[in-house]
Amino acid sequence: MSFPALTPPLAHALAERNYDSPTPVQLAVLADEAADRDLLVSAQTGSGKTLAYGLAMARDLFGDTERFEQAGAPLALIVAPTRELALQVQRELAWLYEHAGARVVSCVGGMDPRREQRELAAGAHIVVGTPGRLCDHLRRGRLDISGLKVVVLDEADEMLNLGFREDMEFILKTTPETRRTLLFSATFPRGIVALAKQYQQQAFRIEVAGDEGGHADIEYRAIRVAPGDVEHAVVNVLRFYEAPSALVFCSTRDHVRHLQAALLERSFSVVALSGELTQNERTTALQSLRDGRARVCVATDVAARGIDLPSLDLVVHADLPNDAEVMQHRSGRTGRAGRKGTSVLLVPPARRRRAELLLNLSGIEAVWGTAPQAEEIRKLDHERMKDVLFTEETTADDLVLAQALLAERSAEDIAAALARLYRARLPSPEDIIDPGERAGRPRDDRERDNVRAPRDDARTSRGDDRPERPRPKSGKSSSKHGMADGSVWFRANIGRRKNAEARWLLPMICRRGGIDKGDIGAIKIMDTTTEFEISERVAESFAAKIKRPDKEDNIRLEPMTAAPPRQAPSEERSKPPRRESGDSDHRERRDERPRDAAGFKPRDKAHGERRPKFDDAPSFGKKKKHKNKPGHAEPAVTPWPLKGAPGKKKAKKKHRG
Repeated sequence: MSFPALTPPLAHALAERNYDSPTPVQLAVLADEAADRDLLVSAQTGSGKTLAYGLAMARDLFGDTERFEQAGAPLALIVAPTRELALQVQRELAWLYEHAGARVVSCVGGMDPRREQRELAAGAHIVVGTPGRLCDHLRRGRLDISGLKVVVLDEADEMLNLGFREDMEFILKTTPETRRTLLFSATFPRGIVALAKQYQQQAFRIEVAGDEGGHADIEYRAIRVAPGDVEHAVVNVLRFYEAPSALVFCSTRDHVRHLQAALLERSFSVVALSGELTQNERTTALQSLRDGRARVCVATDVAARGIDLPSLDLVVHADLPNDAEVMQHRSGRTGRAGRKGTSVLLVPPARRRRAELLLNLSGIEAVWGTAPQAEEIRKLDHERMKDVLFTEETTADDLVLAQALLAERSAEDIAAALARLYRARLPSPEDIIDPGERAGRPRDDRERDNVRAPRDDARTSRGDDRPERPRPKSGKSSSKHGMADGSVWFRANIGRRKNAEARWLLPMICRRGGIDKGDIGAIKIMDTTTEFEISERVAESFAAKIKRPDKEDNIRLEPMTAAPPRQAPSEERSKPPRRESGDSDHRERRDERPRDAAGFKPRDKAHGERRPKFDDAPSFGKKKKHKNKPGHAEPAVTPWPLKGAPGKKKAKKKHRG
């Protein structure tokens, strides 16, 4: 299917870019029933909606002509939520209307407002900008919208989420009532519907549902990875796919900086993109990806919308997104315009359920597996080397040099040197340990597999360091005394003297060893060390991972040669042995002094009063009077003065009075 009848300048521009078949959203906005009407369009990212509204407003801008007249007050205003999206829309409309003589001006935050003022004063046919900067120009009288014919709100739902509702309403109120309003949104939340009812007139509603949630050309893969191996997994994923361009998403700016530095150390050509960068720095980073000077971009969600990189074939979620919509927008940077793409989610065991929920909400079926291993990557390098080295034609100078080398060296030596040179320019893959198929599964699944699930008991919640059950004296415990599948004991060089508590030791052990809290048994905190129990199923991988130095803390974890003894350590208060129910002397007396017939201990000469057998400690201050049962005398209480330190006689005199 081809595009409907277009003016020659637009048809020429599409032909130059090899656009021969329109997307569903482009066909919908160009249909006869949508002509000259306000539009409320729902379309997913990557569906070609920028080109759709660019073509839809052509009839309003041209009228009966085919070219623009001299630029003056703008005829069209496009509002976008982010700087990157606004600049991309400007580039798209610039090449689309190039042969029609259009002048397209951008007004975005982070750029020089004086330069934008000069460009607006020189005249423009189309203005593209972000809400805040456009409102600033309108309030200062720099933007003349008296002749406006079309207003486009692109990614309107995102502008609402970012808090631009007041700015959007100000723009729509200021523009002429005769304008045509095109509103594009990925979804139709309540705020968008209310905005359309208030500022559009009998809008024609278009909903375009793409296959598989709008990502038919994207292959999703979910990779199990230990928390400490996320950085290594990113390296291996990038090396495995060797995409011309790749985006790696992180949740924070600090993680972006850290990961960019780590990839630069490994010889990747990488740039960063986050909100703390200036607009010029962000533009330079994106341009480096477009012209091939950089192949990897580490970014926050600022790059999740509006960035279109033609050669972007890989998206890596180093940190899982907050919701399913963000995941779709991240992944939508690839698989665009008919190209195939891959979206890889790195899932630590503790985030397994969240990843499954995000995929289910998006209607996406991902292939679960492990991270690419170093051996797999090396095999791929061998195959790629043949494709890279023998694709170009051999020149006469190449043959002369080859013959000279063969005269001095054997063919095997020359081939080995060539292989070394090829590998030297490639980042080395990392060795990664698989955390296991069952890691991170829901609690009921682990219980069905007879794996000990984490217990929300007093030991974990209060940080209690007492063992829950007797322990064997060997390094491994059986299911009778320890965990269901056996266990191995480990030690940490931190104890009670350094405020060690189970509530923060537990997540630290999970992070360092790449395990789930269900794989941890008893935790025994002593004065200077802490001993803890690890499931035998993951003990080997746990021991290998804790050998690596950790940047966040200097706590040393190491395996124990034998499990701790069953009895409590000497520095802790030992409990009295439990007696059988038939033992008459089951309660130990704390004071073996003889008592009188009423059950009182002998007189305390220091205070001069009798103490009942149920009162083990001296009482200070006033007590609420109560009646004793018959046969029991009420204990005398000596009040202690609140002020001063009176002598013994004075205190007795005050008591008697």
